[in-house]
Amino acid sequence: MALLNITSPHAHGPLSTSQVMRLVLYATLPGAFTLAYFFGVGVFFNLLIASVSALAFEAAVLKLRNRPIGFYLQDYSALVTAFLLALSLPPYCPWWLVVVGSFCAIVLAKQLYGGMGLNPFNPAMVAYVILLVSFPIPMTQWATPVTLDGAHAVSISEAINKIFGGQAIDGYASATVLDVMKQNASLALEEIYKSEPLLKSGYFASAAWEWVNIAFLIGGLFLLYKRIFTWHAPISMLIALALMAAIFYDNGSSNSGGSPLFHLLSGATMLGAFFIVTDPVTSAVSKRGRIIYGAAIGVLIYVIRVWGKGYPDGVAFAVLFLNFAAPFIDYYTTPRTYGHSKARIVIAKEKEANK
Repeated sequence: MALLNITSPHAHGPLSTSQVMRLVLYATLPGAFTLAYFFGVGVFFNLLIASVSALAFEAAVLKLRNRPIGFYLQDYSALVTAFLLALSLPPYCPWWLVVVGSFCAIVLAKQLYGGMGLNPFNPAMVAYVILLVSFPIPMTQWATPVTLDGAHAVSISEAINKIFGGQAIDGYASATVLDVMKQNASLALEEIYKSEPLLKSGYFASAAWEWVNIAFLIGGLFLLYKRIFTWHAPISMLIALALMAAIFYDNGSSNSGGSPLFHLLSGATMLGAFFIVTDPVTSAVSKRGRIIYGAAIGVLIYVIRVWGKGYPDGVAFAVLFLNFAAPFIDYYTTPRTYGHSKARIVIAKEKEANK
């Protein structure tokens, strides 16, 4: 009797790199469209310019290295980096700023280390920090959310003139809510909430930003459902950030840095938690290591936001600090190898002692 070659219907192979990257791109779309709803079409211009320039830089470096261009571009990793960078930049920023950021991310932070899988730091965050330190003025000029009184949606022609011609748009620019908190640190929270439209118009944290963070949260939960990453790093980061805010929140005095809900739904919190911290290349490896890694990032974000002097958000800086520390965390949290009675670090120490 002939044997039938039947595959069990519940057997699934692992996702390829390109499939994982496509899912990550899909997951960013709720946040991208929410950003565009509140801040206008400049978000889509950022995405377009970053995508084209990132792919061009990736292809150029691959050509110089005599690598197959089509093969490497099809993994979508350059496109994911472009999206994460573009979503972090202010809408209507100059086109050259996006191109410089793409160069820093692809060439300096990725390809100079050997390409995907070999870079020690998150490329999008490296580019963001370089741009923030080098060009602080255009990097802090965010558009006013269209839901605020007196704000108007920027037309496509106005966006093109602003992005490519540098022409001013009357009344379009405003500070982010984290900038406002930093600039008014000496005031009581109640006074800030009464005087600042961004905070007065918010339901949970601040106008626009709370919905942007909820949209990125939805995208992140989609990736968790698809098992693209585990919960350990993002959830530990959010819990640590919320705990820091709860510990130092004293009902609105000048020394208070904001409520836990305010910090969870402001700035790049959810984008960082589910799309940056979960980068498998630059984060810790073990489950316990990821918990420590995520929690440390959450603590650092709060420290930079509330007690730091220069930069209001802190997600990018916190991630890069912990990228640097990830090998150290792995060294002390790597589980014992199957078949061994001792953890790998203990075995290594015993070998050193016996030399």
